[in-house]
Amino acid sequence: MAQSIHLLEHMQSGRIEAGCDEAGRGPLAGPVVAAAVILPEGFYHPLLNDSKKMSRAHREIVREYIEKEALSYSVVEVSAAEIDTLNILWASVEGMQRAVRNLTIKPEMILVDGNRFRAMPGYEYTTVVHGDATYASIAAASVLAKTYRDEKMEELAKLYPGYGWERNMGYPTEEHIAALKALGPTPEHRRSFHPKALEPSLFD
Repeated sequence: MAQSIHLLEHMQSGRIEAGCDEAGRGPLAGPVVAAAVILPEGFYHPLLNDSKKMSRAHREIVREYIEKEALSYSVVEVSAAEIDTLNILWASVEGMQRAVRNLTIKPEMILVDGNRFRAMPGYEYTTVVHGDATYASIAAASVLAKTYRDEKMEELAKLYPGYGWERNMGYPTEEHIAALKALGPTPEHRRSFHPKALEPSLFD
């Protein structure tokens, strides 16, 4: 059965393609999570979409289906400390590259959401702006990255209560900013991020 009309099944038929995406570039705390997914020919789920356009319940349903049906998938975290060292763009790229290397099947083409990547020896890739709304494999990667990261932030919220991470997932909401001013930063906060609401920065 063909993928629904707004998602393409592949870029080039007959090649092993891995979709890549990440979640968590904007938050003040927690890791960025990257995923790579190789889907089987004919993969279809009516709820699959760019994860940002899906409800949490739908993401969980589709995540389970992806994990069951994918030929191979990998999800990795890049820590806040690594983000501070690499910067968030290249930390995201590093995460996607690690996810690709962790696949049990080597893809013949990597489809990367966005417009920035770095060459990987032995791999061919192409970047796709709004790829998570274009290709099923990238959409699948976006679902895995988002659901795994949400779970991670809920776990970290138990270790560092008071910041509301179980609700805001580390994003700079009013609740999170107020908690930072009252409680100060944790080891999970990205010291290289300096939101205007925290000026002068608490991270200096």
